[in-house]
Amino acid sequence: MSALQVPPALEQFVDDELLRAPLLFDQVLEGALDQLRKNMATQAPLQRALTAELIQAVRGQHNRLSDYFLRSLREQVREDLSWHQPHQAVTDSKPLALALVDEEVVAMDVELSHTIELIKSQCEYELRELATYTSALVGDMDVSRDHNPFRPEVYTRALGAATHGLSLSKGHQVILMRHSGVALAQVLRMSYAAAVSRLEAQGVTPAAYRTVILPSGARSAGRFGETTFSPDLHRMRDSAPAFSPSLDLARSGTLGSPDATGVSTASSEQGAQGARSKATAANGSAWAGPRYDRPRTTGPLEHWSAVAGTNARHGDRQAVELVSRLFEAMLDDERVPADAAQVIARLHGPAMRMALRNASLLDQQDHPLWRFINRLVYEAQMTPGVNDPERVLLLKTAHGTADQLVSEPEQSLKLYRWAMERMESFLQKRFTRRLSAASSHIGALQKLEDKLTAGQTTPTTMHGMLDVPQLDTVPAALMDMLPQPDANARTDAQTWLDSLVPGDWVRLFLQGRWVHVALLWPGERREIWLFGDGASDATWAVRRGALLMLHDAKLGKKLKQRSIVGTAAVRVQSQMAGTLADSAVKLNG
Repeated sequence: MSALQVPPALEQFVDDELLRAPLLFDQVLEGALDQLRKNMATQAPLQRALTAELIQAVRGQHNRLSDYFLRSLREQVREDLSWHQPHQAVTDSKPLALALVDEEVVAMDVELSHTIELIKSQCEYELRELATYTSALVGDMDVSRDHNPFRPEVYTRALGAATHGLSLSKGHQVILMRHSGVALAQVLRMSYAAAVSRLEAQGVTPAAYRTVILPSGARSAGRFGETTFSPDLHRMRDSAPAFSPSLDLARSGTLGSPDATGVSTASSEQGAQGARSKATAANGSAWAGPRYDRPRTTGPLEHWSAVAGTNARHGDRQAVELVSRLFEAMLDDERVPADAAQVIARLHGPAMRMALRNASLLDQQDHPLWRFINRLVYEAQMTPGVNDPERVLLLKTAHGTADQLVSEPEQSLKLYRWAMERMESFLQKRFTRRLSAASSHIGALQKLEDKLTAGQTTPTTMHGMLDVPQLDTVPAALMDMLPQPDANARTDAQTWLDSLVPGDWVRLFLQGRWVHVALLWPGERREIWLFGDGASDATWAVRRGALLMLHDAKLGKKLKQRSIVGTAAVRVQSQMAGTLADSAVKLNG
């Protein structure tokens, strides 16, 4: 099946659901109006008048709102059906112009986020059930990913598009979104259950439950991914069992022959082949989704058992055991992209030579090799498009660095420091290029910031470069109906924002989607902040108040570089503890 081919069964399901979408929207709108009418009984006179105005406008513009909803829904579903790159960003999340994101825009994003979470909470069982049926429609009987094109976030963004069609202030739109979100969750629960019943009546056999991958990816790293504990590699080496050559030779059958330095010429190639198999699995059929049962890379581990077996020093054999298992654990880590895993696999041979000559390799926090690996994986995750030019250039630089490390006969700390410095230099040049490309925007934004802080009227455009809509006047009574930030939370948000520096990666919820963005430029007066999207060339200009509001709602945070090596160390330590426990049981038995 080609990557762009849509299975007929899924296409029929999509057409069927789209035919029912107008009735679904009518039910949502009626539910929202019903809640608004009930709330009027407890409102102050001015708020009651504003609510009545909102109800009247919604009834008069029903057809307009429905058109906005259906158009957005169709566009998103079409985008989903044409989606064939596992890490490719959805294009409609990219702003076409440099839009200024203010507090009113973020207020809508907050409501979108709450609606998505509400739907996922109330429809958890129905969504899980439907995921097994839609996976069966595309032949993915292991449910490697969610193939349902009508996920909660899709309906929520369509509803947000409908509220934007309301010809009232943004405050009115936010209130409508809040009440419509509650109604949407209730309607979708019945809609998802009805979709399951229809598919079951058509004779569709659901796929398995056990391997459903959560869409958020929060648990993709397994039980070792969220810990902050980082074991000491020196202590792990001292407690690690040395290789048993006879056992490993029997397990592997044949091993590559070491060269003059004790390094097999096949070692790094075996690791690279394992990583390439991961890349092949990750780029499989679009409808089968990326494989999650990635093969274990046992080639390097088996080879180095022979190398360690010829070494008379017990500590060196333990170091070989530990570092080999660290690389094996890193290559098995689901957070490591397949293309980055290829680079890591190639570094296995040089790392082993370093381990046999210098114990500083076990300095997990300080050694430049581990820092290089952690930074490579982190930057690859920040640029999710596998064909993105910046990502391609990053991996090209990393492979060139690996070439140099592999070819050097003498492994030294200085060599790895050079590798880390080369990586940092590349990243700095990349940031400078991005900043230079946005120089015209920065100049316009600085002029706008000066006018905003001086209290002047916000212009509607900056010579065609900046799309800044005239802010609507929101009645005070309507603003009282919107959530107000807590004083302590606002202080924390101020501290967080003041800690950001250019180059920091931040995760924000904008336009109904989570985006990874790098801070390019904070205004001289710190009122406007310019971010660069990690998945595209798009930029986001966000006002300070909007950022504070995002942080208050837990929709904005600074990203921290996780230690892939540290996670691997935790996993290896757990394996070693299990092995020692098994040995103790056998001895006592």
